[in-house]
Amino acid sequence: MVITLDSPQQLSMLVIDADQQVHDAVRDALSDMPVRISAAHGREQGFELMRTQQPRIILLDPQVPSARDSDLLGRIVLQDPRSEVILISEDYSPAAAVDAILKGAADYLTKPLSTHHLRARVGQAIEAARRNLHTLELDSELLSSFSFHGLVGRSPAMLELFSRMSRIAPHFRSLLVTGPSGSGKELVARAMHGLSPVRQGPLIVCNCAGIPEALAESEMFGYVKGAFTGANETRAGLFEHAHGGTIFLDEIGDMPMGIQAKLLRVLQTHEIQPVGSVTPRRLDIRVIAATNRDLRTEVGARRFREDLFYRLSVVDLRLPSLLQRKEDLPLLQKHFLEKYAKQYGKEISGISRRGQNMLSTYGWPGNIRELENVIANACMMSEGRVLDAKNFRFDPVSPAGTSAMPFISLKEMQRKHIHDVLQAVEGNKAKAAEILGIGRSTLYDMLAEEDVTESG
Repeated sequence: MVITLDSPQQLSMLVIDADQQVHDAVRDALSDMPVRISAAHGREQGFELMRTQQPRIILLDPQVPSARDSDLLGRIVLQDPRSEVILISEDYSPAAAVDAILKGAADYLTKPLSTHHLRARVGQAIEAARRNLHTLELDSELLSSFSFHGLVGRSPAMLELFSRMSRIAPHFRSLLVTGPSGSGKELVARAMHGLSPVRQGPLIVCNCAGIPEALAESEMFGYVKGAFTGANETRAGLFEHAHGGTIFLDEIGDMPMGIQAKLLRVLQTHEIQPVGSVTPRRLDIRVIAATNRDLRTEVGARRFREDLFYRLSVVDLRLPSLLQRKEDLPLLQKHFLEKYAKQYGKEISGISRRGQNMLSTYGWPGNIRELENVIANACMMSEGRVLDAKNFRFDPVSPAGTSAMPFISLKEMQRKHIHDVLQAVEGNKAKAAEILGIGRSTLYDMLAEEDVTESG
């Protein structure tokens, strides 16, 4: 669980037990430790104190009588997943302990309470709280240190990208940004404009996939009055509006071939010719193009001009997928959590361990955009101070619009996931094993077993 100290000195604690002797024993055992102890003798009183005081550790006797509540543990875990709930009972059994832990309990101690075991367990909670407080401070410092003009990252791939952007920004006239959908290509474009000598000029965004082919030329390059039916006045296009600044051509892989030829001429001559005009207009403009397609493949299939590709790709900034930069996930989580907690006016202080585990093991097919949407939705809908696994909702439809995977066996799901990870890391088995959370020898054994099965 995520634990934060109420102050650098004290940890808040709640004891819910009908027996006053238990309360006295706990106070005596912990009298010299930095804990602030509250007591409740009934479930409803205990739940109300938990809700208002938000203790970081709770000792709970599951046999505390109640007229209406048979699962106080479940209510506590649902209300405040940060709390460490330790069950204390005379009726111990391994099965009961496992069941309680599966329901969200942090530990299970037997009565009569051992002073030694209780002090050790509370000491662990205090130390964990101090570590988490220190981690929160470090995370804030890291987030500040590894923010780069709207981009967040500390992975080697992102730090190298930031370095290249800084070196290229003062000099580029055109560049290509590539990467999977949702990886942050527009953020790179905005950062490059902000770092360039024309940062005071406009940044015009053109979604090439969103303009009908029949209107593409006039939308991009403008037209003069009388150029075609309905052209009742002269109108500047997107390129002319970007004069003195930057135009960002998103999804350039979807640009019609005819417009590609005209764009190539603009890049070569720095001039545009509006529809219906015989006089070209010179522009001072920087061009940033972006795509999630493999333009080399598109060139081979004759869907993209080879000369335009080479003209754009003189400078190519490639963004990794989120799966390829998973070490950035904690920073990105904190970045989006702070952003949307503030936007929605919520006092959300963090993400529970279960929530973090869920986010870290998910494959993120929609990359940064999907992560942002998931955390934004969780912040908007949450009523607590901590986001838990139950707050996160994932879209069952993939980014490409295909429906969710049909039901398959666990073994087949495991096989598919291993191969997806291997493909994402370009066959690097050491990196794949790290992402999967298993040893390299275990991964080799799984792959070897698969080869034997297929050959059999």
